[in-house]
Amino acid sequence: MSEKTVSVGFDVMERFMKDVFIGCGVPEADASICANVLIEADKRGIDSHGINRLKPIYYDRIRDGILYPVTNMEIVREGPTTAVIDGHDGMGHVIGHKAMSMAIDKARKLGMGMVAVRNSSHYGIAGYYATMATDLDMIGFTGTNARPSIAPTFGVENMLGTNPLVFGMPTDEGFPFVIDCATSITQRGKIELYEKVGKTMPAGWVIDENGDTETDASLALKDLVKGTAALAPLGGIGEELAGYKGYGYATVVEILSAALQGGAFLKMLTGMENGKKIPYHLGHFFMAVDIAAFTDPAEFRKTTGDILRELRASKKAAGQERIFTAGEKEHLTYLARKETGVPLNQELQKEIITMRDELGLSQYRFPF
Repeated sequence: MSEKTVSVGFDVMERFMKDVFIGCGVPEADASICANVLIEADKRGIDSHGINRLKPIYYDRIRDGILYPVTNMEIVREGPTTAVIDGHDGMGHVIGHKAMSMAIDKARKLGMGMVAVRNSSHYGIAGYYATMATDLDMIGFTGTNARPSIAPTFGVENMLGTNPLVFGMPTDEGFPFVIDCATSITQRGKIELYEKVGKTMPAGWVIDENGDTETDASLALKDLVKGTAALAPLGGIGEELAGYKGYGYATVVEILSAALQGGAFLKMLTGMENGKKIPYHLGHFFMAVDIAAFTDPAEFRKTTGDILRELRASKKAAGQERIFTAGEKEHLTYLARKETGVPLNQELQKEIITMRDELGLSQYRFPF
């Protein structure tokens, strides 16, 4: 960690983020949900989706009038195991929390529940919603579309969002199995981190209009916005490393985030119209499966744990100390960070001070 990086405790950062949201006009109960989703990202080491996103994705968008701080959700269709919600461009965290809660309630009654959402906004780490289910001995699924970033295999135009497809399953260990990752080879948030610390990106993450790779993070972010660059799908450029698989799964998420709920898709999600900023109109889907409808939850947790332990105990490649399973690194990061707090680089420190001063949150005194 750089000597210019300062760590601040979870509780302080969560309270600060809540107060920032309240200062932006988000009702207190909703602000608590938003801050809780963001701090969970920082706790798990998903730095691209925690406090790093507070100013550019939420604070600035609310101030630009393209994200509505008061969330007026509407249930437009509902059945015993399903529902469709229109979020009316409110806070994605609040909409996501409500939608997964509905899916869980339906699963508790009938074994499964699924809720589709339209006209939402960035909802933070998708894994948060999957673990809402795993905490209750359920399997959780979720996904969301996003502004165009990924080029189709053999294409160079950014068409699909980074579109995470996320699964969470409870185990008998101290943490659930959660696979939470984009269907692109990387995501904008990670590129933003590279830009903030002045680091060169690996070749193959971003391609320009000619199909050549870009490694300058600042240039890549500008070109992604202009539509003159695109992210490679999971697997990489072309078919040799099976980039078509990431492209295919990104398309699955796009369909489930738009077709079920009558929502926006692909180039409709640029956040621009006639040269002016507009809400992003994102779509999400959430599913909960009650394990008790299939088997004893304790048996499921043990079998899942056995599978993961056997994977970690398998033969390691030369020079490698250990094998990990999904969710394990995030758990280890949490164990380390609960003692030290959230690491804040210099650029992030400046953003925090700006928000604090603009909102008059003088009660916060940070060690930077």
